[in-house]
Amino acid sequence: MHLALQEAWKYQLLTYPNPAVGALVTAHCGKILSIEAHQRAGFPHAEVLALQKAYYQLRQDEKILELTDSHEIHEYLLQNHQHCFYGCEIYTTLEPCSHVGKTPSCANLIKVLGLKRVYIGSRDFNTKARNGGKLLEESGIEVVYDVFKKSCDDLLIPFKNYMDGNFIFFKWAQRLDGSTNDGTITSLASRELVHKMRDVCDLLVIGGNTVRMDRPTLDARLCNGKAPDILIYSKEKEFDQTIPLFNVEGRKIYISDTLDMIQDYKCVMIEGSQNMFEATQDIVDLHVSFVAPTMKPSDGFRDLDVEFEILHTQKIENDLLLWMKQKDKDGR
Repeated sequence: MHLALQEAWKYQLLTYPNPAVGALVTAHCGKILSIEAHQRAGFPHAEVLALQKAYYQLRQDEKILELTDSHEIHEYLLQNHQHCFYGCEIYTTLEPCSHVGKTPSCANLIKVLGLKRVYIGSRDFNTKARNGGKLLEESGIEVVYDVFKKSCDDLLIPFKNYMDGNFIFFKWAQRLDGSTNDGTITSLASRELVHKMRDVCDLLVIGGNTVRMDRPTLDARLCNGKAPDILIYSKEKEFDQTIPLFNVEGRKIYISDTLDMIQDYKCVMIEGSQNMFEATQDIVDLHVSFVAPTMKPSDGFRDLDVEFEILHTQKIENDLLLWMKQKDKDGR
């Protein structure tokens, strides 16, 4: 389950509005056959990708690897499995879906393929998709619930929040000494991931001083993605309209001295440094930091008393990505 979680975190938020999910399949002898994750809304779910790769490992049938559509993978597995999954087990961070939506039911696929046992991290709270575990149990497959439950629940924080209202996260890049300005900080790979996050977000919030000083574009050009709407948090309403962010086609730009309009959006990304961090500290659900292994004397985070729980760490080239949840004053 730990390996499935690690794979799922690589695609956190990139699956919006779907949850991030990881899955792992083992053979009857315990050998790991595949580790996969859901990568984008509308694309195959984690369980389907894991079963696809596991089928190839068991049958060496290269035709299965040519398929990318979820319906096609489902149908191919159903027609050609020949009971090769006998004795296999699957670990999935979220209960397999029971319904047919843009993709077929993962629970039904697992049931027909006849796996021996299913390990589930989090139970699905989505009323349309839940009860996949019950469907599997009724078919005679053993189901083990709540494996690494807290870690799997933490993975679902964005999904649960934007299902209930909205999800707000704060992203920043820094060097080891806490400095956050004076030029590019992180690697190209880290910046590409940030652009992928922007591509799926509805709204990006940034401070007025940052807009004036950095003259950013704030689009998703590094992944050929869409540009989110922009909220410039500023008391001053006048800005140089030649700043690139004002000239991105198809986006809405708001300038306000309040953050009230955040509530009109489902997935909100905030970018900035210490001033913006302090201004939004009480409304942010998760914090995302890209840390570069460099030092450079300049302004940055100073004199803050904040404690985080680290939910996930990931190396991106030489940078370190941290997904974190802020603890309250009682350490919770």
